[in-house]
Amino acid sequence: MEWYFALLFLLGLVLAFMFVGVPIALAFLAANMIGATYFMGGNGSLFVQMSRGIGQLANNAIPTVSTFNLMPVPMFLLMGEIFFHTGLANKMFGAIDRLMGRIPGRLSFVTVAGGTAFATLSGSSMGSTALLGSLMVPEMQKRGYKKHMAIGPILGTGGLAMLIPPSALAVLLATLANLDVGKLLIAGVVPGLVLAGFYAVLILIMCLIDPEAAPSYDVESATWVERARLLFFDVVPMISIVVGVILLILNGWATPSESAAFGCMGVLLLAILYRKLTWDSFVKSVTGALRVTTMALLIIFGSATFSALLAFSGASSGLIRFATGFDLDPIVMLLVMFGILLVLGMFMDQLSMMLLTVPVFFPLAETLGFDLIWFGVIILLALEISFTTPPFGLLLFVMKGVSTPGTTMRDIYVAAIPFMGCAILLVGLLLIWPDIALWLPSLGK
Repeated sequence: MEWYFALLFLLGLVLAFMFVGVPIALAFLAANMIGATYFMGGNGSLFVQMSRGIGQLANNAIPTVSTFNLMPVPMFLLMGEIFFHTGLANKMFGAIDRLMGRIPGRLSFVTVAGGTAFATLSGSSMGSTALLGSLMVPEMQKRGYKKHMAIGPILGTGGLAMLIPPSALAVLLATLANLDVGKLLIAGVVPGLVLAGFYAVLILIMCLIDPEAAPSYDVESATWVERARLLFFDVVPMISIVVGVILLILNGWATPSESAAFGCMGVLLLAILYRKLTWDSFVKSVTGALRVTTMALLIIFGSATFSALLAFSGASSGLIRFATGFDLDPIVMLLVMFGILLVLGMFMDQLSMMLLTVPVFFPLAETLGFDLIWFGVIILLALEISFTTPPFGLLLFVMKGVSTPGTTMRDIYVAAIPFMGCAILLVGLLLIWPDIALWLPSLGK
C-alpha cells in the first residue's frame, strides 16, 4: 500500500470513530487494533491476524506507559487539585487583590498576576479558566468592567498553564516526542513569563485607550504591615513551591519526577499548615487526579501504538519525504505546521491534536534541523492559542459555562482575539531569538 493510502486509512479510522462520538482514547485504540490487524497481522485467519498484530503492537507500546518519565503527570495533577479543593487558590487571590491597591484596571491585573500563579500550580488550563471565570467575572462586571476586559485576561492566563511548569501537558508532549522532560519544562518558564508581561501591557493599553472599560473605584487601603503579611504569608509560600520545583530540575538536584513529588508534598504541607486540608477535599483531589491520569495513560498508549503503525506502514517516512520534497524554507514549513494546529484547534481538543500531529511533526522538525526543545515550546504555544481559537476552542466553552447570564459567544470571541495576538507575537520573537526558550535549559546540569 502506498504511504498516502496508509496515512489516509489510519487517520480516517480515527476521525470516523471520533465523528460517531467515541472518546478520543478509545477511538485511537479501536483504530490501532484495526490497523495492527491489517498491517502487522500477516497471513492466516482473521483471528490469527488479530492476535498476531495486536499482540505485537501491545508489546511495543506497553513500555511507553510504564516509563518513569510519566510520573510527574499524576503528581502535577494532584498538586493542582489540592491547591484548588483546599481553598489555597482563593486565599492567594484574595491576597493579590489587596496588594494591587487602586491601579487602573486593577481586577484585570489581579487576574493576570493571580492567574499566572494559579496556572503554574494547577497545570490545568481548563481548571484555571473555570476558577478565574467563576471568581473574577461576576466581580468585574459588578464593578462596571466591560466584557472584553473581564473575559480576555482569563482566557489568556488560562493558557499559561501549558508553558510555565509544572505543566502536565508539557510532560505528555515530551514523552510522546521522546524529549528530555526536564528541559522542556524549564524551556517554558521564560516564554511563559514574557507572555504574562505582554498580557499586562495589553491591559494597560486598553485602559489608556478606553478608561471606561475598567472604571476605577475606591478600595480599602492596606497598610505596609498588612501588605507585608499578605505577601509573605499568603503569596510567597505558594509561589515558592513552583520556584522550588524549577530549581530542583534546573540544578540537577532531582529528576522531574522527584521534583513533582516534592512539589506535591509542599502543597499538601501548606494545606495542613493553613488548616485547609479536610478529608473531603483530599478525597476530591485524589479522585480528580486519578481520573485525568487514567485518561492520559490511555491516550499515551493509543498515541504510541499509532506512531508505531505510521512507521510500520511507511506513512511517516513517506510524508516526511513528501514534505521535504517541496524544497521550502524550514521556517515556512514550521509556519505551515503551526497553522495546521490552529485550524485543528477549532474542532479538536489539545490531546487529540497531539496524538495526530506529534508522530509526524517531530520527525519532520528533526529532519529540518530544528532544536526539538525549542520546537516543543512552539508546539505548546500553538496548542495554547488553539485553546481559544474561534469557533470551537475548548476554553471558549469553559468560559461560556462560568460567565454571567447574557454573555454571548461573540463577546467571548472578541475578548479572546487580542490575547491570541500576544501569543502569536511571542511565537514571532521565538523565531527571531530562540534563546528566549533555550537560555534557561542551557544553564541546567
